[in-house]
Amino acid sequence: MASFSFGTGNAAKLLRIPLYAAGRIAACLIPRGSRWVFGCGAGIGDGALALWRVATDAGHDAVWLTSSAREQDEAAALGIRTIRKQSLAGWWTTARAGVLVVTHGFGDVNRYGGAGAFTVQLWHGIPLKRIGLDSPATTQVPRVPGAAALRSLIGRLYRSSAQRIDVLPAASDRARGRLESAFGLGDDRVVVTGEPRVDVLSKGTAAERRAAASILLASAGIDVPDGARTILYAPTWRDGAPDPAVPSAAEWVRIITLLERRNAVLLVRSHPLGEGGYTPPLPTERVRMLGSAVLADVTGALPAIDVLITDYSSLAYDVGLLAMPVVHLTPDTAEYARSRGFYGRLDEVTHGDEASCWDDSLAQLDELLTDADVFAARAARSAALSERMHAYRDGHNTDRVYRVMRARGAAAPARAANEGEHP
Repeated sequence: MASFSFGTGNAAKLLRIPLYAAGRIAACLIPRGSRWVFGCGAGIGDGALALWRVATDAGHDAVWLTSSAREQDEAAALGIRTIRKQSLAGWWTTARAGVLVVTHGFGDVNRYGGAGAFTVQLWHGIPLKRIGLDSPATTQVPRVPGAAALRSLIGRLYRSSAQRIDVLPAASDRARGRLESAFGLGDDRVVVTGEPRVDVLSKGTAAERRAAASILLASAGIDVPDGARTILYAPTWRDGAPDPAVPSAAEWVRIITLLERRNAVLLVRSHPLGEGGYTPPLPTERVRMLGSAVLADVTGALPAIDVLITDYSSLAYDVGLLAMPVVHLTPDTAEYARSRGFYGRLDEVTHGDEASCWDDSLAQLDELLTDADVFAARAARSAALSERMHAYRDGHNTDRVYRVMRARGAAAPARAANEGEHP
């Protein structure tokens, strides 16, 4: 079921304009220190965690802003200092920060204290669906009198706030063009360094990556039976609309039957902004939930996956680093293209093999699990797509981002005093 939409989110932003204005004025008056402040809309993970490790190893004073007790607990387990971002201390920490690191938006940290800081937007994947200024969804508002004027205002505010970004890493020149357009930034801000979030998919040997990923899944309570193939289903967000790919009861029966016949397990990862609806109508050990409440960042678990089923998710680009076959389940391609839009042609990613329903997806999945030649061909296709979209595959994307930040004026390490910043 849907839990968030751009329309309701933008309405809330309009109501908060006085707070944004007050925060901007305060930011002009409060001197900034050298502390690096991190936040991530997905929790403790993603590219922010990769950069955190590089920054703290280099001696930077850093703190992570959290939005829940669970995030605080996860951070504590990793030895990460935290402050609640919506607290007064969270605002003060953001307002005094020398560097802000975010992955989704300025709301990853305290949204009212960020103006004037050196800001790094790591984003959270190579976009296939249009995002930001390129998507009509971004400026949606409720249907009220004057909605057109409000949409125009939201667009101007989005473009203006994006200009606060100092560095936005891109996976490749292809990805850079999409990000420049989506955020209204020039190529002086969007730099091809590779994405820190996918370094984990390139480090070590394939066997080492799979072993580490299996341990990560097990720590999340996902124990895959010996010899079973692991399938990840990861639908993307429908901007607040219902997900058309939620299986019917009859489809669930066919899904489970195939999983049992081919000794496979299906891990369902609904988008965190639209979770729900994916619980099978009958008990089974062949289907497990792997939402963000179970595992905040799924990237590290990908090497333990054999096949990805998705629609328009950036995971389709990520898993190519592992040469993982992808089945594209897209029951709403025409409507999604109209309301959201794609960068380039969808068939450049899918090769025209989109499945319009679960039965079509299951037919492709059955073939992948039983025919080694088909599996190898789809794996090679996935790897080729990744080679076009990822300029670097050496596990050092985060190091490149850090070097760019330091070269462009990000605060130097400050191992001693915190210059009066809130603890």
